[in-house]
Amino acid sequence: MEQKQLELFYSGKYNELICELDQMNAVDIADMLSSLSIPQVAQIFRMLKKDVCADIFAEFDSDIQEALICSMQEQEISHFIDKLAMDDTVDMLEELPANVVERILKSTSLSRRKEINKFLQYPENSAGSIMTSELVRIKSSMTVSQAVEHVRSTGIDKETVYVIYVTDASRRLRGTLELKDLLFASPTERIYNIMDTGVIFAKTTDKRQTITDMISKYDLLALPIVDSEDRLVGIVTFDDALDVINDDATKDIEKMGAIVPANKPYLKTGVIYTWLQRIPWLLILMLSASLTGAIITHFEGSLQRAVVLTAFIPMLMGSGGNAGGQASVTVIRSMSLGEIRMKDFLPVLWKELRVSLLCGATLAVAAFAKVFLFDKVGVYVALAVSLTLLATVIVAKLVGASLPILAKRIGLDPAVMASPFITTIVDAISLAIYFSISTKILGI
Repeated sequence: MEQKQLELFYSGKYNELICELDQMNAVDIADMLSSLSIPQVAQIFRMLKKDVCADIFAEFDSDIQEALICSMQEQEISHFIDKLAMDDTVDMLEELPANVVERILKSTSLSRRKEINKFLQYPENSAGSIMTSELVRIKSSMTVSQAVEHVRSTGIDKETVYVIYVTDASRRLRGTLELKDLLFASPTERIYNIMDTGVIFAKTTDKRQTITDMISKYDLLALPIVDSEDRLVGIVTFDDALDVINDDATKDIEKMGAIVPANKPYLKTGVIYTWLQRIPWLLILMLSASLTGAIITHFEGSLQRAVVLTAFIPMLMGSGGNAGGQASVTVIRSMSLGEIRMKDFLPVLWKELRVSLLCGATLAVAAFAKVFLFDKVGVYVALAVSLTLLATVIVAKLVGASLPILAKRIGLDPAVMASPFITTIVDAISLAIYFSISTKILGI
């Protein structure tokens, strides 16, 4: 917490403290309060307005949220949950222990509980799990003056009022209307005459990534979500979509680094939890790397007759891993942006083949010059190294480009097929190529 606010708090000048906090953003307040003890945070919470508390609460980590909920009485929880946005409520409940969730649900009103349970029933990775029901809707049969009055009376606590959703008598989505268009329209005009009927929407069962892709593609402030009967049930706002994008990007980075994705910040996870995240892939990669040792053992006799070959193994394996990693990262990122699909498999391979020929040839020429002129080895050894490098780069880029697409095809996350996995495969392939070429050229 900033020094000024701390001094006000410890000196008991609570009215001045609240005035200071009222001028701050909820995110900044949450950051400052996170440095205090839970009893101190709870004390300040009780001084703030409930709607302000709700905005701040949504920014806390789950462990602080749990502690604050546990410090509240049932009546306090009921009032607090009523002020908390529905999507923030669902996000919180998904992170809290079952006994705390049960206490929260028991403390809330019956109508609120039914609404919460409805949202909790949606699959974790679906649009329904991240949407909010706090939107402004009007009927298509209303006049503009009726619609304006309806927005004024119902829109105060809604997630957004910039876009208004138009439904029929059965709550089916029929169109959208921007607030500025509503304000400047003739008061007697009917909504169905001025609404935009070309509505972009998604289903509650659509995947989260589909939602974020649509919001990004069409530059939407919010995306309406409908059920199986096209009834409007909620919206996903761009800020919630941004949270999903950041969360998915973090998980992809962790998978690309051969780490099981975590649900908590780094400093909030214990040593044992971090160990459990990392050790599965380390074990898999260690065991798969034994294939490399088996290949070296198989060609042990050849190595004994030409020991000089051993000196170039790290360079060949490293170059192959780097080449495969470049291709896999590029393809994985393009797939996440929707630029590459399964139908693009052959065009991707054709492009990577041409790129690999250029890269491989360049590296082969540079390697030949380096090995022959500076390492002072025979021309045949230099030729074996350069040809191996050419073949390894070609194979590595084709493997790196194809595995993420094939992984997606069989239902796996393409990010799994990133650098560590690709490198392990390419290491074994590069050794097999190296010894095969060397034995033929050198006759060993």
